[in-house]
Amino acid sequence: MEPTHTSSPTQGAGPHDAIAQQRRLVTAIPGPRSVELMARKSAAVAAGVGTTMPVFAARAGGGIVVDVDGNHLIDLGSGIAVTTVGNAAPRVVDAVQRQVEAFTHTCFMVTPYAGYVEVCEALNRLTPGDHDKRSALFNSGAEAVENAVKVARAHTRRPAVVVFEHGYHGRTNLTMAMTAKSMPYKSGFGPFAAEVYRAPLSYPLRDGGLDGAAAARRAIEVVETQVGAGNLAAVVIEPVQGEGGFIVPAPGFLPAIAAWCREHGVVFVADEVQTGFARTGAMFACDHEQVVPDLVVTAKGIAGGLPLSAVTGRAEMMDAAHVGGLGGTYGGNPLACAAALAAIETIEAEGLVARAREVETLMKARLHALQAADPRVGDVRGRGAMLAVELVVAGTLEPDAALAKQVATAAHREGVIVLTCGTHGNVLRFLPPLSIGDDLLHDALDVLDAAFAATR
Repeated sequence: MEPTHTSSPTQGAGPHDAIAQQRRLVTAIPGPRSVELMARKSAAVAAGVGTTMPVFAARAGGGIVVDVDGNHLIDLGSGIAVTTVGNAAPRVVDAVQRQVEAFTHTCFMVTPYAGYVEVCEALNRLTPGDHDKRSALFNSGAEAVENAVKVARAHTRRPAVVVFEHGYHGRTNLTMAMTAKSMPYKSGFGPFAAEVYRAPLSYPLRDGGLDGAAAARRAIEVVETQVGAGNLAAVVIEPVQGEGGFIVPAPGFLPAIAAWCREHGVVFVADEVQTGFARTGAMFACDHEQVVPDLVVTAKGIAGGLPLSAVTGRAEMMDAAHVGGLGGTYGGNPLACAAALAAIETIEAEGLVARAREVETLMKARLHALQAADPRVGDVRGRGAMLAVELVVAGTLEPDAALAKQVATAAHREGVIVLTCGTHGNVLRFLPPLSIGDDLLHDALDVLDAAFAATR
């Protein structure tokens, strides 16, 4: 059944096992079965693996996650921007079922298969720019970021990498070094990889009116004085920051950084792990300012929930690595490739880029109304279906992480999945699947309004 923009009673999980598209609580959150499973988790799963919600999922589709106690929760998280086309998009389900009946794995580096090539062809077509491109497939966003750095170093024969304040790039050793926030991502896990440097980002709420061009000059000055262009392999940046707080740089910042990279032979890498595949109301967030990266890193929304990631970029750069230098046993697994092709087909056939813009219009209207009524909402920002509110102590810019946690917890109790983020933990972020209906969005925002009202 095709997703629609208003929730039907049985939307989102296929014609034979559809899920009612309405929030419905039949127990307290968490319910007894989730409580039991959480106790089993504590006994079996490493303590370092945390969870946002105290419930266990049983089914999902459209804009609803059903937990093991039968509660229907509105999904404003999409598995952290993974299930952009929905948790059970029909094309994805059908494609994976067909592929699993054929074979589950052979390893592309041993006996290759067409699906891997077809995904690379799609990425080469869809990513910004009409230059000659090549792609390589991996498993996770962090793995793809590391491989983008490998490609940049192989191409330039330079060692250094520049990233930005508040940035998040993963949990592996190199990507921890590239990630700004210590707790919980880096604390106690060092020492980290060398030759990683951090530059100031354009952060409109906290930049005192600095425009994009001026913010870029500030960043470039830091890079030139602390690193030097001749030592720099790559600049790696999220076009809209994810875990760092959904920060959208001021207009002109990204183009200026990209232009400086071109001038100095530095590889400009767009980390579109969270922003890619229609999430921001463009196929890729760089498209909003017509920025053409040298390399684009993708993951999350690429395959409708199956683990897949990619690096796509200029052919001469991607081909710089020696044969055997890129790859991995599971990279481009055939099931994930089938899912990716179906997810891309879903995005294009169902107009999900436009749908993301509709979600932005609806949600920003409600969030700006909340901001007008509550001075603790310091900022409303984001693009498409990647939106956030930054919470502050009223009348100041002091981050209020306690309020963010309080509001999120209240929303969770009422059956709305919402996530927090930001360097200071004071940002509520919203990542609804694009299969969600308008009425579910309004219901979730009603819950949010009530949660804010209850804390005044």
